[in-house]
Amino acid sequence: QVQLVESGGGLVQAGESLRLSCAASGRTFSSYPMGWFRQAPGKEREFVATISWSGDNTGYADSVKGRFTISRDNAKNTVYLQMSSLKPEDTAVYYCAARSLFTYYGATFSRAREYDYWGQGTQVTVSS
Repeated sequence: QVQLVESGGGLVQAGESLRLSCAASGRTFSSYPMGWFRQAPGKEREFVATISWSGDNTGYADSVKGRFTISRDNAKNTVYLQMSSLKPEDTAVYYCAARSLFTYYGATFSRAREYDYWGQGTQVTVSS
């Protein structure tokens, strides 16, 4: 079992920055590709960013590319999402996800169905 706990959300103004953290339980965190997703009111959950278990490879949604950075610290069992130049359309509940299933080295995943563990989410609100 893997438990994921997100933190770092809040209310900010457009143009400001936030860093989200996702702390994971379990000794095998370092072997899990991780992802961040978000869901705005009335919308489906959408992919934001992904990172391979080694941290060598990352991927981003076009809407956040160049503004968001995903990283991980396997020694701390934590994955981060640094968000800069925030826009009102970034307002959503942000979820981190872990994939414990078999994964080739360096693989990243952008579909929600490819992950089998999810956190409870943290709210990010960006005011204009």
